Amino acid sequence: MTRGSFVAGAAAAGVGALVGAGRAVAAVPVVGERVGRAGRAARGLTYRGVMYECQDGETPHTGWDRTRMRSDLRAVACDLHANSVVAFGTGVERLAATASEAAGRGLHVWLQPRLADLPERQILDHLAETGREAERLRAQGARVYLSVGCEFILFVPGIVPGDNAVERVQNMLAGNWDPERAQRKLDRFVALAAETGRRVFRGPLTYGAAFGDKVDWDLFDLVSVNYYSYFADPRGYVEELSPYRKWGKPVAITECGTCTFEGAPEAGGMGWDAVDYDKPRPEVRPGVRRSEHVQARYLTEVLDVFERMDLHAAMVYQFVTPDAPHRGERRYDYDIASYGLVKPLWRADDDPTAAWHWEPKESFHAVARHFAAHQHPRSR
Repeated sequence: MTRGSFVAGAAAAGVGALVGAGRAVAAVPVVGERVGRAGRAARGLTYRGVMYECQDGETPHTGWDRTRMRSDLRAVACDLHANSVVAFGTGVERLAATASEAAGRGLHVWLQPRLADLPERQILDHLAETGREAERLRAQGARVYLSVGCEFILFVPGIVPGDNAVERVQNMLAGNWDPERAQRKLDRFVALAAETGRRVFRGPLTYGAAFGDKVDWDLFDLVSVNYYSYFADPRGYVEELSPYRKWGKPVAITECGTCTFEGAPEAGGMGWDAVDYDKPRPEVRPGVRRSEHVQARYLTEVLDVFERMDLHAAMVYQFVTPDAPHRGERRYDYDIASYGLVKPLWRADDDPTAAWHWEPKESFHAVARHFAAHQHPRSR
């Protein structure tokens, strides 16, 4: 993931509350869900999975690769014991190829296009093409959801001032924006995206919202939230997430996770800031200590909460971050600031070759144990 993607995706967890209605604290009773859940007894999550990125890398060898993708999805299905995967990113062909491979392995699939910083028409056209591929898979019998996008307030030009997501985050944090006007523009674009998705896809539709975003969920079949909160008391997660049930629809955690250092869960979506990118060669900040155990423990805790809440799905962000390699020298161990379940190992420190590989972190094994222990017959 590029620095800009880190900044935008991470900051989104906090920025959403600036637009939404604020932090909710009251629990809301469960209402019947409409996507494969109505009328059944509580049994935990239906879908347990991981995010898989389909994007260009920062080097020729760290972007999406078909051979690597197939190997990675084999690990997702067989070693991680996931029953679902989110293929997200750009490029309809690679999104479709990833989704097809996942479906061929019996995985439930979410397709989520993330074309950013381009005119609205291009973003919607990219969504439509992706939706057609999702519909093709669905018509062939695959279990597919289509997410029309992710956190539009950051990635779609014109909603918040700024030429890219980084500038938009900076303007929001500095107060250089009009929240009410931005909400009207966001509502308009979300509705256009939902309309575009419905036109080409007949399966369940959703949208990847930041926690705290104000969204008209009547437009969608599932309520989806990207969630990076931390509470020492697990009841805090229940209080924050229960209000999403008021729509009477399945609630999905479409992103969750933390980085790989002591204190990362408390940093939430800002964990990327463990690396100082302003230096000529970026360095992990002084005092930041690597801890795979912290990452593993946090994921185990939140997944347990999501199971007890009987949410529809939880997708861990993310499988691998190829551009954040693990190194023996702490100050250049960029995997410390990665949300990945596996650590990339480059053959050369500064020039990854096609032979780079990954190894599972403690979090991979922890999530695999959780997924294996909660397996049940797959739902459509």
